[in-house]
Amino acid sequence: MNDVGSKINGSIGENKNNLKSEFWLFIWEVAKIVIISLAIIVPVRYYLAQPFFVKGASMEHTFEDGDYLIINEIAYRLNSPQRGDVIVFRFPGDTSQFFIKRVIGLPNETLELKSNQVVVRNIKNPEGFILDEKAYLPERHLLGPDMKIKLDDNEYFVMGDNRGQSSDSRNWGPLNKSLIVGKAWIRAWPFNRVSHFTPLPYSSD
Repeated sequence: MNDVGSKINGSIGENKNNLKSEFWLFIWEVAKIVIISLAIIVPVRYYLAQPFFVKGASMEHTFEDGDYLIINEIAYRLNSPQRGDVIVFRFPGDTSQFFIKRVIGLPNETLELKSNQVVVRNIKNPEGFILDEKAYLPERHLLGPDMKIKLDDNEYFVMGDNRGQSSDSRNWGPLNKSLIVGKAWIRAWPFNRVSHFTPLPYSSD
């Protein structure tokens, strides 16, 4: 009888040990998944792409209030912003705030805003050309008071697509490149407007 009891107790002990091993093996597998996921997600989140909610009407109707965007943060580490890019940046007047606008003027260009048009002068076009903005602006839009501005080496002129409802370079001046976070890449919400954004062609550039 003692021998039989010993065998039974031994089997119970083995089962307990097996359960413990399986439990810790399961915990380790879960931990590995979490570690690998964090190793992938954290760098993407902080160094490559970042989500933003659009707030306000300054970019209507390209972007609506509440749109959920994925911003490409690595784009401008490899290349400079181009005319027509929609960018997210830290507001020069309060760097804790983020703004979204469209790049209109590039470094070292001279821009003249008059008669509801933007005239761009640069090395390639010293006589200037009128910027064709029909791709993202309605036929009638409010540009604001006439002005002329010369941009420095690292400065950009940005404006919202809803010109009458936008606080932008017309109000607070050029944007320094150091404040740019990234470019609009993907609209992920709402689902019926999911889209990927590509650069706009400007035939006069």
